Amino acid sequence: MESSRRDFLKIAAAGPVAAAAGARGDEAKVDGMSGATQKYREAAGLDKLKGELPKGKIGSMTLSRIIIGNNLIGGWAHSRDLIYVPDLLKAYHTDPKVFETLHLAEAAGIDTMCVINAQADLYRKYRENGGKIQTICQTYPKPDDVTGDIDLAIDNGFTTMYINGAVGDRLTRTHRLDVIAAAIEHIRRQGYPAGIGAHSVQVPMACEAAGIVPDYYVKTFHHENYWSAIPRENRREFTVDGHPQPGHNDWHDNMFDLFPDQTEEVMGKVKAPWIAFKVLAAGAIHPRDGFNFAFQNGADFLCVGIFDFQIVEDVNIAIDALAANRERQRPWYG
Repeated sequence: MESSRRDFLKIAAAGPVAAAAGARGDEAKVDGMSGATQKYREAAGLDKLKGELPKGKIGSMTLSRIIIGNNLIGGWAHSRDLIYVPDLLKAYHTDPKVFETLHLAEAAGIDTMCVINAQADLYRKYRENGGKIQTICQTYPKPDDVTGDIDLAIDNGFTTMYINGAVGDRLTRTHRLDVIAAAIEHIRRQGYPAGIGAHSVQVPMACEAAGIVPDYYVKTFHHENYWSAIPRENRREFTVDGHPQPGHNDWHDNMFDLFPDQTEEVMGKVKAPWIAFKVLAAGAIHPRDGFNFAFQNGADFLCVGIFDFQIVEDVNIAIDALAANRERQRPWYG
């Protein structure tokens, strides 16, 4: 295993990963038919891909059914009481490692990533060095500044924008659906698909009831059959992204869809594409289980945090899950 890893790094240095890490036009190019490219694909495991990752549409945007998340890259680990994990993730994800990961994701068929404006410089460097990945940017509209963060995302060259899930929760909880509606309208006026993010199922419920129709939702979705899930009797709406509680049976950054059965029911009636996120409950659920659950029960796309060494396996799992759930109760949107 170690020798194959060393071989991969040597081969990658002559190929697209090195381009992302800072190589320019004077570096040797690796074309699709060269022996070096074939060795690169084998060392990265790309030769083990089962096929092409299916795509869908959000508005005029075509994107892969798997979207790579940004939490692992940014160090926002949702690691419960493992306090060292955020620092570990930041140490692992150097700029070259991030570029390597994104190039592998693109080579495996993942053509879209989730970002925030704070990551714009990293994304710009990746694009300048050969990256073509599309972006879905979380934005943070506020009652006293609806458009500022959205306009910054546009200036940063991101592909589409949506209202961050914690923000969607907060605006719904405080009865400020007017801010959500204004943000969606502003994004659309600029010519971009506009999305609404949520952890609480109350967000899509309230928006649908108010006639606020986004181009897509970004809503948490995972099952509750894992060890650190909060006992159902202790779950309270709008506690996700709150303050971790000391009690083992209370919320402690350990559950992100408190009522998945309600999410399935509510989103089953929504006629807009649905990007499900936290489908693995921040690493508590195996992708084979989490992907199948989410696609089977209505999600159209999945946003998932993926390490470089997981990319091929996760894409293959997604290909299998999508094939197994072509016929499902909720129609495919997008």
